[in-house]
Amino acid sequence: MKIVIVGAGIGGLATALSLEAAGFRDVTVVERARELRPLGVGMNLLPHAVRELTELGLVDEVAAIGTAPARLSYFTRFGQPVWSEPRGLEAGYHWPQLSVHRGEFQLLLADEVRRRLGADAIRLGWRATGVEHGVAGSDGGGVVERARFTDAAGDELVVDADVVVGADGIHSALRAQAHPAEGAPLWNRLLLWRGTALAPTFLDGRTMIMAGDAEQKFVAYPLVASGSDDGMTRLNFIAERRAPAGVKESADWNRAVDPAPIAELFADWRFDWLDVPGVIVAADEILEYPMVDRDPLERWTVGRTTLLGDAAHALYPNGSNGASQAILDARALAFHLAAAEAAAAGTAAADTVASGTATAGTATTGTAASGIDAALAAYEADRRPVTTRLNAMTRQLGPERVMQLAYERAPQGFADVHDVIPEAELREIAEAYKVAAGFHADLLNERSSLTPPAVRA
Repeated sequence: MKIVIVGAGIGGLATALSLEAAGFRDVTVVERARELRPLGVGMNLLPHAVRELTELGLVDEVAAIGTAPARLSYFTRFGQPVWSEPRGLEAGYHWPQLSVHRGEFQLLLADEVRRRLGADAIRLGWRATGVEHGVAGSDGGGVVERARFTDAAGDELVVDADVVVGADGIHSALRAQAHPAEGAPLWNRLLLWRGTALAPTFLDGRTMIMAGDAEQKFVAYPLVASGSDDGMTRLNFIAERRAPAGVKESADWNRAVDPAPIAELFADWRFDWLDVPGVIVAADEILEYPMVDRDPLERWTVGRTTLLGDAAHALYPNGSNGASQAILDARALAFHLAAAEAAAAGTAAADTVASGTATAGTATTGTAASGIDAALAAYEADRRPVTTRLNAMTRQLGPERVMQLAYERAPQGFADVHDVIPEAELREIAEAYKVAAGFHADLLNERSSLTPPAVRA
């Protein structure tokens, strides 16, 4: 089976590694960027994603470039505690939660793809322009998906494959081809300013914090293990605020901005345990983004081309779950394709025994094709309902709703959060999101593996 993946982001590279681990060798990743560089800021890999990285044999390498937070704590904009819970191994998971630099993680995955699938497994500098579904293959081997790409010089690359995976992000060309009337991503009028900074270690040095509400929020967590002699830690942070009237969706997103005006927006956010404006002004660089997502789709698959990651289900970052969901997509897709391959091989073997005449490859074309269709349908049935639910939950703030409830019920603060929100209500919000996202500790620890049975055997 030949598989082409469009996009060398985290989802696309995780798909290539998942397919290789499931026994597929004819896998190519095609990426529009001419060079992969360690761009971006920090990100979190939740325990359900770290489980998959562990089964791919990558967890030690990933852990070496990041750190494992032990706690997640929510606060009001006055620094008052709302809800706190252990994370990772401390919460009873069999796998940790890991905080890493997104760009470094992407390069680690890319290096591993090249090591496992060959130096030419990733082709750079080619922008996807579309896919022709169900055309006759140029080698006469049956019906294929024909993916087309172009480079900066206008040259065209045409690749025939049994399966095409669109992992080309929120602005996916393959999604746009399948849903041409959809338009641009949807902006909720929140602006995000993201950066990293060397700042004084806060709390226990292993806590991820979120403070604020739906109008203004600050998130920070360590990117490296704390414990330096000077009491400083490299932090990732996100400052967030509702855009004022007059700011348009067509603003120049993803650009570096001056930290000083952002720090001024948070001038009063100086807590006993964290100086928010001090962290912002210490940033190496601040990048501005809109908080955007897309409406859920009724289908991801057209022909034998399917979508994955942000191309399939771009989500608000509430819950720190986007990259983790892309990794789960990758593993589920590889699992179902491997099951189809095994079923097709078994049918071919049975036909050979029955006829006594079939040779390798001659009896599997129709069976394999129908198996691919079934695999893509099973992948979508597994993953689309989950991400559709998560889309709705993140639009309602996800687990961060505890901060909004505190703001709505006590906008000027409180003596004790349980005076305004019962502990049972706080816990229910946190647990419901974990269940929906697939990382409730009890359910995750007991869930069956996404490594195909033949590989496990």
